[in-house]
Amino acid sequence: MIYNLDELARRQLIDYKHVNPGTCFGEENFALTIEEAYAVQDAVVSLRLEAGEKVIGYKVGCTGPGTTKLFGMQGPIRGTLFDTEIHESGVKLNSDHFLNLAVEAEMAIEVGENGNIVSVFPIIELHNFIFRAPKKSLSELIANNGLNRGIVLSNKTWRTLPETYDKTSLLSLEINGSVIDSGELWPMEGGPKSSLNWLENHLGNHGLKTTESNIILGGTALGLHRVQPGDYIEVKVDKKIAVQCVINPRSEA
Repeated sequence: MIYNLDELARRQLIDYKHVNPGTCFGEENFALTIEEAYAVQDAVVSLRLEAGEKVIGYKVGCTGPGTTKLFGMQGPIRGTLFDTEIHESGVKLNSDHFLNLAVEAEMAIEVGENGNIVSVFPIIELHNFIFRAPKKSLSELIANNGLNRGIVLSNKTWRTLPETYDKTSLLSLEINGSVIDSGELWPMEGGPKSSLNWLENHLGNHGLKTTESNIILGGTALGLHRVQPGDYIEVKVDKKIAVQCVINPRSEA
């Protein structure tokens, strides 16, 4: 079936703003190719830029064993990050701003001049965790911007060179004081450079590129985990608290 991708992008953005993302995928026989899904994502990005938002980076998703097992499919895929959805560690998040809120512990990359890696640091990635089609697909994941709903940054003192860490370094996710998941810092062999290289090649094929100071989410070896109002989330590196947030209901946010 042939769709008007611009109209579809407008519908996608309206759904997203109403905390009801991706309703088109719940319609019978609705399907997009991978390229159509990226075209929809990019058209939504254009609409958000026209409204005054700014792109501050990208995500590389569906790479590690946790998410590929959960989704039942293999990436990588690309999503786009916006300045309006960046939070600082310690933030109290309003649960009503999300649909089926789920979090990942993840490492991010700060891009410098000429695409080099300036630093890496831990973050919490926030998601609207919903697939509406009868069968999960990369196209639905891509058209819904990798399910991304923002990130929580660690303090800038955590920004360091990749060489600071080694194969024994451990990334962990705790919810209400209990370790929910833990694993290696990076999902790809080759670490952050592999994630960045894949992204640069992918963006080039779509007429895009990273720019200095962009934040790149490098994917995670851990899984995606649902959270509830009242939950307290911590991400640790080698058992040291790096970034945290609280999920509050609307009346308390």
